[in-house]
Amino acid sequence: MTQTERPDDTDVAPERVRRRRSRPADAPSGKASVSTGRRISFWTGCGLIVAGLAVLGWVAWQFWGTNWQSGQRQDDVRRALQSGWGDGQDVVRTDFGNATAIVHIPKFGKDYAVPVLEGSSQEVLAAGVGHMADTADAGAAGNYVLAGHRVTHGEPFAELPSLEPGDEVVVETRAATYTYVLDTGGQDLVIPFTQTWVLDPKPVNPHGGTQPPADAGDHLITLLTCSEIFHTDNRSVVFGHLVETKPTGESAAG
Repeated sequence: MTQTERPDDTDVAPERVRRRRSRPADAPSGKASVSTGRRISFWTGCGLIVAGLAVLGWVAWQFWGTNWQSGQRQDDVRRALQSGWGDGQDVVRTDFGNATAIVHIPKFGKDYAVPVLEGSSQEVLAAGVGHMADTADAGAAGNYVLAGHRVTHGEPFAELPSLEPGDEVVVETRAATYTYVLDTGGQDLVIPFTQTWVLDPKPVNPHGGTQPPADAGDHLITLLTCSEIFHTDNRSVVFGHLVETKPTGESAAG
């Protein structure tokens, strides 16, 4: 080849083309898979945060929201009772059940005044305390049994374990105000909720433990609530007896 001759590009070009064509496609750099993993982690984290907030919201509602709501309902029922009593009604219908009384427990504070509604449904217990079905009326012979929440929904019996023998429970109705004195304390008796002997007109403990004393008479009161702050199937129970009846507008009668 002379100095003036140049290599024929056509001889080498096909080789370059072949090399370019035979070169494998670039393998994934890994960035795409990392990006996908990050997105999955991000959305998983978001889901966990949302779930956690939902749980916290539910807990907050149970422990604070239901108490606020029940406080409003108790106020409504008390006002309805006082208005109905003024019209001569012994039983006052409300949106939450039939109301019959207001219970005062001086040990729980001078402002403690919780309405009593008939039955023990969730709706009733969210608006006050419930008068258990088929038990005596306030002031009547037999066993006047009241049940209430210890925590959430107004927690009217939150401090029941602090009650002691000698503490008073005052039940106000349209016809009269009844004062009971407790014979047992709030930590003296815990039973499974399936034991119903505490609802009897004259409760007798089948196991020979805590029960109303023999000299308590025939006009009794029983208070029931959960034995623990969190969910439990056990109930704390206190017993008392009637010591005073004061008819509305009249002097006291023993």
